[in-house]
Amino acid sequence: MTKERQAEPLATRPNIIYIMSDDHAIRALSAYNSDIAHLAPTPNIDRIAQNGARFDQSFVTNSLCGPSRAAMLTGKFGHKNGFNHNGQLFDGFQPTWPRLLKAHGYTTACIGKWHINLTPDGIDFDHWEVLNDQGEYYNPDFITAQGVKREHGYTTELITQKSLRWLEEQQQSDQPFALLLHHKAPHRNWMPAPQHMRAFEHTTFPVPDNYFDTYEGRAAAAMQTMTIYRDAQEGHDLKMTKGVGETEWREDIWPFLLARLTPEQRQAWDEAYQDRNDWFNANEATMTAEEIAIWKYQRYLQDYLATIKSVDESVGEVLDYLEANGLADNTIVVYTSDQGFYMGEHGWFDKRFMYEESFRAPLLIQYPNRIKPGTVVEHLVQNIDYAPTFLEYAGLDVPADIQGESMVPLLDGESPADWRQSLYYHFYEYPAMHDVTRHYGTRDSRYKLMHFYYDIDEWEFYDIEEDPTEMNNAINDPRYQHEIARLKAEIGKLEAKYDVPPREEWVNLPLEYEPAPTLEELFPESYQVACQ
Repeated sequence: MTKERQAEPLATRPNIIYIMSDDHAIRALSAYNSDIAHLAPTPNIDRIAQNGARFDQSFVTNSLCGPSRAAMLTGKFGHKNGFNHNGQLFDGFQPTWPRLLKAHGYTTACIGKWHINLTPDGIDFDHWEVLNDQGEYYNPDFITAQGVKREHGYTTELITQKSLRWLEEQQQSDQPFALLLHHKAPHRNWMPAPQHMRAFEHTTFPVPDNYFDTYEGRAAAAMQTMTIYRDAQEGHDLKMTKGVGETEWREDIWPFLLARLTPEQRQAWDEAYQDRNDWFNANEATMTAEEIAIWKYQRYLQDYLATIKSVDESVGEVLDYLEANGLADNTIVVYTSDQGFYMGEHGWFDKRFMYEESFRAPLLIQYPNRIKPGTVVEHLVQNIDYAPTFLEYAGLDVPADIQGESMVPLLDGESPADWRQSLYYHFYEYPAMHDVTRHYGTRDSRYKLMHFYYDIDEWEFYDIEEDPTEMNNAINDPRYQHEIARLKAEIGKLEAKYDVPPREEWVNLPLEYEPAPTLEELFPESYQVACQ
């Protein structure tokens, strides 16, 4: 139902700063008290949880960058907003929370990674500067309505500088603002800033107990190609070189990213990694396969967590700016990621699966005028809930077709009797990179049921309380048949609630990629200049 309300005066409406990183695992935020928190803390991101709320049961609808972003913008599942997998075109002219805020007096901006189209057409931002597709860690191309410009520097820092500059410009306005500050980091290929390249050089991170998972009883997990020690590119992902004293990377199917570094940047990069790479190259022949696999795990985490250090610094700069300029109390600051990520669990990097590590996403929100410091929310929330929450805080009606629920009551400390008791998930992108087959499922406060389909037909069931690492597929366990039957029925109820198309329409549906204009076609003159 549409929530009717009297629009609040513009002067009293809260500002919104929506900070989203890419592929940030919950274990990589010290606010969640993970086992690596003391080794790689995130003190500035943690400030949001201390000042406001931490959500402990926050999930996505589809653990993939583009579909997750579309769900967050629209408050709808992919089958409703038209974006189920990467490579589709997102209809930016449909209702989204930034577009609705703009229509009701907000000044809006998006700075950083966009990644659901080349440009944010239809969203009607007052200002936008977005990275080209995935973006690059060094010397990135920024796209604006005027064209393409390559800028020198480290991308996380450039996004932060641009965002603070835009916030400073809003000081002269009496309109509330909404800023979408989107980082590329810590997305693959995890290239740290110069000052952080050696941050974890001497840190040994705990290896997950299931790092050498054999995937017994889990056919879909056995099919994937996202295992760190088998599938990560030794050059592109792990920055391994071809021999002692050499600087040329091993396998790298995207060499243009490293080629963006200036000679000075490349020299600093090579110097930072030389000793570690030389040690490995000198010892590789005598190392066991297990020792090499663990070495690769350590290299992956060292770089992944080092890129997050720059994100944490960025959040600190934004929070400091708000406090220094008297904006903190009436500004909603959100920190989240487009999904979770694997940090060696099951041997993996990447996301896609409905297993906890990629299904769960961090969510921290501060709003001093409304949210009590240190609030912890245990209710099941999903990224379709963001849009109605922002609209309610802004005093606007929530459109009736939004499928999410406003989290405002939860942030007020309430426990609504009619709050959802289960979640629906659906992953569509297969066959595609990493070979994670299509699946859908549901999760409640304790149990999870998934159905892998398309070229296999496999069900998986987990008691998350008894088996938190999801190693034992209990689909045939007699003890759980009642719960399995209940969750199968629950999937049917959720599909009806969210108006999921009949299964015969999507079970064998091929992936469809819609042709989109290239950057060179959109901005031929500035593109040529940027690429020189």
